[in-house]
Amino acid sequence: MPSIARPAWRRSALAATAVAAVLTVTATACGPEEDKADEKPTPSATQTDKPGKSLKDDLGLPDDLPDELPTSLDDLDKWRDGDWKNWDKDKWLDEAKEFFNPIIKDLWNPDRMKDADGNDREVDDGDIEDGGGGRDGSGEDQGVTDPTPREVKAAAVKTPYDQDDMPVGKVFMDTPKGAMVCSGTVVKDPRNPGKSNLVATAGHCVHGGKGKGWFRNVVFVPDYNPKGMPNAQLENAPKQDVAPKGIWWAKHARTTDFWINNGADKGGKGAPQDFAVIKVQPENKGSATLEQTVGSAVQATFSTPRVKSLSSLKAVGYPAAPPFDGAKMYQCTDRPGRLTLDTTQPTMYRIGCTMTAGSSGGGWLDASGKRLLSVTSIGPATRDWLAGARLGKEAKGVFDVVSKQG
Repeated sequence: MPSIARPAWRRSALAATAVAAVLTVTATACGPEEDKADEKPTPSATQTDKPGKSLKDDLGLPDDLPDELPTSLDDLDKWRDGDWKNWDKDKWLDEAKEFFNPIIKDLWNPDRMKDADGNDREVDDGDIEDGGGGRDGSGEDQGVTDPTPREVKAAAVKTPYDQDDMPVGKVFMDTPKGAMVCSGTVVKDPRNPGKSNLVATAGHCVHGGKGKGWFRNVVFVPDYNPKGMPNAQLENAPKQDVAPKGIWWAKHARTTDFWINNGADKGGKGAPQDFAVIKVQPENKGSATLEQTVGSAVQATFSTPRVKSLSSLKAVGYPAAPPFDGAKMYQCTDRPGRLTLDTTQPTMYRIGCTMTAGSSGGGWLDASGKRLLSVTSIGPATRDWLAGARLGKEAKGVFDVVSKQG
């Protein structure tokens, strides 16, 4: 069974009438339910209990509710008024062990989205290996690093974005470093054909990696800025021009244990399994799912096809670091090569591409444009190539768990 991060608490007690009456707030999702598999939660997802009488005790609620719930009427007022968005860096390691992402309406307005920074992870030659061995991946590709690919200049995607078959958007999140942005892709959900609420992105877009925790206020905005307006115009643009298909809050999120236990802000650590899936819900409630709203979704594929079997891979995203500003969607298409950062882990796909930070998490599509084989993870300071994880059994395990969540 693949190793994945699983929070250790449930939110079933929130159905209690007393809580429903008290918590009259916009938050409707308290994070992932505990998976019913036999595996134990990983240390990175273990709940930390705090002693003392609280509002939870007074209401007869179980102890395994998240600590982030308000524990007094004063705290409840602050929480209802949006105090959740305030980030205490000193408490992050204690309070971000569980993914908890209540909806805060209008938090992500066009101005705040415009100013979010790209979540980048640069590597250098010292991070790259060229050896043999390894347990997973395709045998002829494993442990191999091909020559650096030629530069491929990122091409602007034709506007309007909401009239193509690429269900791509931006993933926004609050981190201890401030508001940041990645990219993401709507993927099909086999348990809900035609009605998917799943988005594929990078692990580093939802979790800080080794010794850190889950990010907050994680949302997906499909077809962000579909007309491709210049960044200067977005500050005062109406929301319907920036996010015409709504803002979708992550209800559940998973990434691989490998990313959680090894990932880092810089360099290639954790990159061979830098993959995540989020299940979203709309900020403004409605009956339509994300796939129905966007009009399409791609098939996430976990068969790790050999490099020589692929005529091309197309990376799509919203690069936000110079010379880009995050306003427009771009793409790079190239025949993939191989990149090894860790000979004990699957070799990554690599293509030439000039996209920068902000494109992280964006989908890599095969020549048909219908199958997602990877997501953007890393690139060099020279900004002439990108690499993405080869999606195998670990990624499929993450995907399956999120798909099962309600």
